[in-house]
Amino acid sequence: MRALLIKEFLLCLHPTQILFLTFACFVFILNYPYEIAFFFSGLSVFFACLSARENGDATFSCTLPVRKRDIATARILFCVFFQIALLLLTAVTVAVKQLCLPVSAQNNLAGSCANLALLGHGCMMLAVFNLIFFPQYFKNPVNVGIPFLAASAVQFLLVAVLVALRFSAPVYSDLLVAPDPQNMGVKAAVFGIGATGYAAATVVACALSAKRFEHTDL
Repeated sequence: MRALLIKEFLLCLHPTQILFLTFACFVFILNYPYEIAFFFSGLSVFFACLSARENGDATFSCTLPVRKRDIATARILFCVFFQIALLLLTAVTVAVKQLCLPVSAQNNLAGSCANLALLGHGCMMLAVFNLIFFPQYFKNPVNVGIPFLAASAVQFLLVAVLVALRFSAPVYSDLLVAPDPQNMGVKAAVFGIGATGYAAATVVACALSAKRFEHTDL
């Protein structure tokens, strides 16, 4: 597995996977749906898988003395590295915003505020992507577009629901759309649910992807 991960970083790394980490700074944009930054994480995975397809990576990897299922697991873990990096960088930018800007600048008229609950929403976005994209992709690695479109559609639906809750559910708005450390108990619960869901979805995605890739005829 270690050798496969090294191969992923050396041969499959796409520039957007590094570039899109800077989108953690989206939290400084006024009145913007900050969850969109996590959509771009999925877009970078799409570009990496598309580049790998054009370079014949799946066929090459299957010629190596490794288990076929480990090839799928390594690709997912490779992508998870950048997802967690984005979450950590977002946590840093959220903390910087809350420390450096006045409370009046923390309000977001387009959705979630930059707070702990936003990180929970980000985990949900990434969980949805992993659970939908990877099992479909490894069923047929040649077909990258349809799995990405399916995962992206559900992600944008989730963003729409969160934005709608911002304006239609006063309880949601009062408890979660507020700067830290207000209502930290509820926000921590949202983050905990999101993080747990992300971990569970990624484990399931790894298992399904590995099983499907073993039966894929390249």
